[in-house]
Amino acid sequence: MGTTPSAYRRPALREHVLRLLRSFKHWTGRDLLPASGSNCDPVQRLFEAPFVVISHGTEDDPILNYGNKAALELWEMPWEVFTRTPSRLTAEPVSREERAALLAEVTKEGFIDHYRGIRISRTGRRFCIEGATVWNILDEHDRYAGQAAAFERWIAC
Repeated sequence: MGTTPSAYRRPALREHVLRLLRSFKHWTGRDLLPASGSNCDPVQRLFEAPFVVISHGTEDDPILNYGNKAALELWEMPWEVFTRTPSRLTAEPVSREERAALLAEVTKEGFIDHYRGIRISRTGRRFCIEGATVWNILDEHDRYAGQAAAFERWIAC
């Protein structure tokens, strides 16, 4: 789970990560990655960031299509499993209605800050996330292309 997936060499995934970064800036006015004096690749920097970043696509039952190293470790999944998982399965069934309301609000407003909620890993471990930013992903033509979330804080619950 700790190494960069070989999928990161694919141009489509590289473009998706850059889309995540652009969309975050568009909605929040902030940079998701701190300014750095290094010329390090932003795709690699986001994968290795000390905070969680996840996203899902636009399917009727959206599938996770990105998780950085922190996300893969938190949800206890390798890349290949994570990116085939329906996003709704990251929450327990009792939390799914709350999650659906959150995603509807993000769709309407573009983003929200300071989200809190309970999530569940692949092995059933529950954790509470705090201070999450959830935002709409926009493509190069400003069309809706999914949703993403980033957060630094989580605790067992």
